[in-house]
Amino acid sequence: MEKIAFIGMGNMAQALTGGFVKSGKIDAKNVFAYAPNQEKLAKNAEKYGFNPCGSLKEAVCAADTVFMACKPYQIEDVLAEAGRDLSKKALISIALGWNFHAYEKIFSAYTEPPRIQFVMPNTPAMVGEGVFLFEKSNSLRPEERSQIWQLFEALGTVEELPDNLMGIGGAISGCGPAFADLFIEAYADAAVKYGIPRATAYKLVSQTLLGAAKLQLQTGEHPAVLKDSVCSPAGSTIRGVTALEEQGLRNACIKSIDAIMDFAKK
Repeated sequence: MEKIAFIGMGNMAQALTGGFVKSGKIDAKNVFAYAPNQEKLAKNAEKYGFNPCGSLKEAVCAADTVFMACKPYQIEDVLAEAGRDLSKKALISIALGWNFHAYEKIFSAYTEPPRIQFVMPNTPAMVGEGVFLFEKSNSLRPEERSQIWQLFEALGTVEELPDNLMGIGGAISGCGPAFADLFIEAYADAAVKYGIPRATAYKLVSQTLLGAAKLQLQTGEHPAVLKDSVCSPAGSTIRGVTALEEQGLRNACIKSIDAIMDFAKK
């Protein structure tokens, strides 16, 4: 992997581009990108240092590894236009729903199809704290996959999941930031209710959530053990925990994932 190209340059593609270059894993001069909005593409190219391309063909032909980062509904048109230019290249898809088997069907008639890897990212990648799910089924060369894996590791945590678990994995890591944001907003509202300024409230809650998550990750302790360590007998925290249990917090969390998984089946 010497040169990479992004098809689409939205928020996620910008986060990946900036992170990859910042990590030193790839030089900005070896990054190419195409997007229909050429004016916006040029501004992003100036910001991140990549090479803006005037056409899809130019971007694809300039690289050996292509990142499909456009909207899912645009991919069929992109593939139809890119055609044989994708042959023998590595194709990394971060578009929801476009997994290995979806591409495999499209490229089944190719004598030399591109090598495919589906990766599901999430928005905290923008601050170097992303979760990236690698679908187990792929056709990358081993050394190629290792290089791609290391690229994503520069922006967070990388995990491989079996094909049948990519859906639930995406529901947790992909949708999860929105649920965490609701938690932050709700507790910040409570802080404001009792007099803390809004900006300070967001900072306190967000840092508390970040710290608690980091403590669990680094210690490996069961969340219940960490929770118990804060709950003194007859203390204030256990009263708050009791109120959350009475309001069905755990059930609400599980039901939110049930709703996503039920929707995905339709």
